Amino acid sequence: MRKFTEAARPPRSLYLNWPMGHPFGEPGNKAQQMRILRDALSAFQDITEPGTIIDLPYRWGRPEDTSSFECDCD
Repeated sequence: MRKFTEAARPPRSLYLNWPMGHPFGEPGNKAQQMRILRDALSAFQDITEPGTIIDLPYRWGRPEDTSSFECDCD
């Protein structure tokens, strides 16, 4: 959840609005996982401002309803 990442204030971060437990993508989708891994490695070079969070444009393609993974934790 993005707000937890913001609160933790890591030096750099990538954010995907996906179900928990799938940090690199859909199971078995090697092409997607490689794109995300490349984005993560590029972030080490591209992010120059501490605390930057990059929202990746990928969308969850499985039939699971990701709205159930959102949290109204205010």
